[in-house]
Amino acid sequence: KVRQSIGMIFQQFNLLSSATVFDNVAFPLKIAGYKKDEIKNRVLELLTLVGLEDKAKVYPAQLSGGQKQRVGIARALATNPKILLCDEATSALDPKTTSSILKLLCSLRDSLGLTIVIITHQLEVIKECCDRVAVIDGGVISEMGDTIKVFASPEKELTKHLVATVVRRDLDDLLSYTNLYSEYKENSRAWFLLTFLGDKANDPVIVDVAIKTNAKISIMAGQINHIQNQPLGFLVIAVDGSKDAIDTALKELTDRVYKVELLGYEVE
Repeated sequence: KVRQSIGMIFQQFNLLSSATVFDNVAFPLKIAGYKKDEIKNRVLELLTLVGLEDKAKVYPAQLSGGQKQRVGIARALATNPKILLCDEATSALDPKTTSSILKLLCSLRDSLGLTIVIITHQLEVIKECCDRVAVIDGGVISEMGDTIKVFASPEKELTKHLVATVVRRDLDDLLSYTNLYSEYKENSRAWFLLTFLGDKANDPVIVDVAIKTNAKISIMAGQINHIQNQPLGFLVIAVDGSKDAIDTALKELTDRVYKVELLGYEVE
């Protein structure tokens, strides 16, 4: 009974090659004891839901990868599950097809009230459609939280490495060949990494702080991502001035953005 409330979508589709699309989707309904008319109506409803209403009599070998996965999704939804498990459901698909499958899953989640659990190594998948994320390291959950918070402030080294593959890529490249020192020296300038989250990503923070503190602020690199339609911005800036002027600018920045990290000091 519990298993019937859980649908499963597989990496390699796992369709029955000798059965039509209709019969693949009908398979779990037959096992569950549905009547023939109920099965027919439900299968046609599901195929329409995933955009394959014209493929009912086709065999899997005649379908593209994206179409096969849509059949897998229809089959997983057959018994009206509450939970949908996706085991690397997009890793065998090209980027364009992956995007269409993710949009379909998000649409089904919202319209059917599903909870979807996605197992994936593709951080772009998490970035696009997941509300919460758990990072598993050595079989143990090492970090877990709201997706945007984990992407904005990863705590564990593995999480930092994974997040860096989809955000901060250009910033990390910049910092890899920039000589920064941990101690302030006269006439040096401070480099900061600013993290903007939500509505604050659209605020004119740099202009406001420069005007208020008379600090000379240079923008060295920047990037804005969107996690679940929420803006997540990173900005590397350099602040010129005395130690007191830099500290004043730091205080103003800390009050205005999600997170400020001192990267070091550049000696000119």
